[in-house]
Amino acid sequence: MAIGLTEEHEALAESVRGFAERNITAAVVRAALDAGEETRPEFWSALAEQGLLGLHLDEEHGGQGYGLLELAVVLEELGRAAAPGPFLPTVLASAAVHASSNAKARAALLPGLGDGSVTGALLGSGEFTARRDGDTLVVTGTAEPVLGGALADVLVLPVSVEGGGREWLAVDATEAAVTPIAASLDRVRRVAKVELTGVPVAADRVLDGLTDGQVIGLAATLLGAEAAGITSWCVTTAAEYAKVREQFGRPIGQFQGVKHKAARMLIAQEQARAAVWDAARALDDGAEDAPFATAVAGVIALDAGARSARDAIQILGGIGFTWEHDAHIYLRRALTLRAMAGPAKHYAAEVAGLALAGGRREVELELELDAQPVRERVRAQIAELAAIKDKGELNRTMGDAGWTVPHLPEPWGRGADPVEQVLIQQELKAAGVKAPNLVIGAWLVPSLVAYGSDEQKERFLRPTLRGELIWCQLFSEPGAGSDLASLSMRAERVEGGWKLTGQKIWTSVAQHAQWGFCLARTDPDAAKHDGISYFLVDMKAPGVDVRPLRELTGEALFNEVFLDEVFVPDDQVVGEVDKGWQVARNTLSNERVSLSTGGGMGMGVPELLKFLAGEELDPIAEAEVGLLIAQGQSIDLLGLRTTLKQLTGVEPGAEASVRKLLGVQFNQDVADYCWAAQGVEAATEVPMTRSGIVARAMLFSRAMTIYGGTTEVQLNIIGERLLGLPRDPEPGK
Repeated sequence: MAIGLTEEHEALAESVRGFAERNITAAVVRAALDAGEETRPEFWSALAEQGLLGLHLDEEHGGQGYGLLELAVVLEELGRAAAPGPFLPTVLASAAVHASSNAKARAALLPGLGDGSVTGALLGSGEFTARRDGDTLVVTGTAEPVLGGALADVLVLPVSVEGGGREWLAVDATEAAVTPIAASLDRVRRVAKVELTGVPVAADRVLDGLTDGQVIGLAATLLGAEAAGITSWCVTTAAEYAKVREQFGRPIGQFQGVKHKAARMLIAQEQARAAVWDAARALDDGAEDAPFATAVAGVIALDAGARSARDAIQILGGIGFTWEHDAHIYLRRALTLRAMAGPAKHYAAEVAGLALAGGRREVELELELDAQPVRERVRAQIAELAAIKDKGELNRTMGDAGWTVPHLPEPWGRGADPVEQVLIQQELKAAGVKAPNLVIGAWLVPSLVAYGSDEQKERFLRPTLRGELIWCQLFSEPGAGSDLASLSMRAERVEGGWKLTGQKIWTSVAQHAQWGFCLARTDPDAAKHDGISYFLVDMKAPGVDVRPLRELTGEALFNEVFLDEVFVPDDQVVGEVDKGWQVARNTLSNERVSLSTGGGMGMGVPELLKFLAGEELDPIAEAEVGLLIAQGQSIDLLGLRTTLKQLTGVEPGAEASVRKLLGVQFNQDVADYCWAAQGVEAATEVPMTRSGIVARAMLFSRAMTIYGGTTEVQLNIIGERLLGLPRDPEPGK
């Protein structure tokens, strides 16, 4: 899923990708690389004719009247193609001019910048001073390096005015001494040195209202968009190579070291896209919290580009280290973007400062106006629920009326489409109404709806949806954890049913559960994933022995469960005998989604901010905290983007799987940070004190990347299902 989500954005991206394939050929890139021909007139003319340079500008200034989000979509595609020339410097300069309140400057500069007859560059670095001479500012100073400076006709730069104040100006490049830097790291789009000596700048070239913060936000967003494109190229190139390059008799993508590195690259790609998408939206909306969103992009997207370029070369191996391969072009581009944007720690400090001051950008889903009638209906129905004060009665009502899992078909749910599901969630929260907590039962319900008999549904679903039944999952065994299909629990056919014998382990809440859903092998001679059946087991039946496991936290959430010839009647087999693996896959899918959300499972951004409330952070801590918050924000944005895609009837792309993995790892990282930040206090674990609560969260978090699919298993899933890398070989092969 690229930066843009709508059909219009996808069409725009496809159009730009086609343009890039036709015009940004290997010859064009190599000419820029080897001969310093950053752009050719015919290429620049073709690019200008597409109208892309003015995509984000007002129609009154010759632009297309769209916004920065559309421009980000274009930049991602051009970044994927390693486009030479001054497109990025020019649109960055025009975006800065466009943000100014000086109507004369806008009218004079934007038409040329938008139609390609004028190129631009923005000088974010350097020291320029100005003295006033009537209505004129006389500017002196130097900036180095300047992205696209050698090709620019207009230079946008900041000056410190004598006597106080800071202004942004637009200066004709002919007034400056511009020296191309031959040793530019990015050889396809070189940088330059710019010097001004006593250059007079009239009032109509003073960009009133433009601030350093606005420029930094624009730069982080637009440079981040190009970095997302670089990341996309790196992911695709590395994965495709890993599918065909063989070592030790098999494709290197089959080795987990390579597969997991590629999966991590994909994760970085999706985070970069989400962060840039939100930053561009915030800037287009003129949102007060736009500085937070752009700072997150400054942390996430630009680092993703640099990391992915390095990792791509590692996967490519020796061929990736050659001048002839394009990998170094993308590495040079990514590192240049990171350098031009400024250190990630500065953006991270901004993220931390804004969040701790209450300026974190909320990740909220805004629905179209045509959803309002549905909202009003849902709100009225939930108001009736809110009027029920007895919790037991409320749970029964919600379970029977389908409010507990509204996406399921009636009568178990409400058959709610994605829009109505969101509305129900929002209105329940607004009314303070909580649905019954199904705990482990939440993983079973969809499987029963899909595979259960009518009698099973009526017997088990209704009390479960009311919150009256507590379930446990009897899947994992001492010899079958992540490799669940290797389970050995036996189910032997007897009159009227089956007798189950064996051991299960890591079974959450088994000591409290009334029922368990269990996998057992009914045909020991069948293939590994066959001959398994799915049973519903009465946890109070004779032969069930639950033994709590004391965990490293000192508590006992998990259990060992021994079944000794436990009788299970035929009517408690879900689905077909010997076909239980397909039922189990449905359950595991729901389990992994649930375990990834972090809700109630561990420490997230709200807990981190609460922990740090009132604290004075030193610069190192500020950068560390900001990085954590930016990570958490990107994970929430991935969830929002997935939901938005689902609302349009499109299955989500990589975000869903990526978010599963990121969520639990993030909970671990926050808990670890908070524990370490306590200093000597971290050596205590007194219950219900700050140190005790944090210690428990930190210790418990170690389990979160193990159960529900270990980190390594999730990386395999991402590598194999999303990147198409070869599956791990079967044992002995």
